[in-house]
Amino acid sequence: MQHDNYVVDDMISAKAIAARVEAMALEINDYFADTNQLIVIGLLRGSFMFISDLVRELKLPVEVDFLETSSYGDSMESSREVRILKDLRGEIENRDILVVEDIVDTGHTLNHVIRLLESRKPARMMVCALLDKPERREVDVRADLVGFEIEDKFVVGYGIDYAQRNRNLPYIGAVRFLDE
Repeated sequence: MQHDNYVVDDMISAKAIAARVEAMALEINDYFADTNQLIVIGLLRGSFMFISDLVRELKLPVEVDFLETSSYGDSMESSREVRILKDLRGEIENRDILVVEDIVDTGHTLNHVIRLLESRKPARMMVCALLDKPERREVDVRADLVGFEIEDKFVVGYGIDYAQRNRNLPYIGAVRFLDE
């Protein structure tokens, strides 16, 4: 798909994403099998498609809440300064929580979110991420469950954007600038 000054090259198909989401849901179902209510916390905005598909695959009693963070703005590089733009609506103390992230890159956002949520004393917490870019990690943090480990490319699609564009693509694609 071509845009003004870049193209999006296919990387992970919609079919591959669907299969991996289904497999991840099975692992989450097993881990939280004894829960009476799982709070699924999506990190907005990039995780909205992933969380939607994942929640539909869970065979558990779930509640959904969202945190919105910002560390990119319209840039391709993380500012490393994490801001909470929207906090959770509900309490998580002594509750089981699943944190759903679109991509773990430098690790700054996920590290900040984990520390914030741990301070609220959940009973159990699992972190799952659709994508992981370990080459880019600057903070020692990782998701408990990862959909796909990818190389260091700027990606869009399946909820992930570049300057608020391309979230609607049903697949994950790598951004390639035409003037490179």
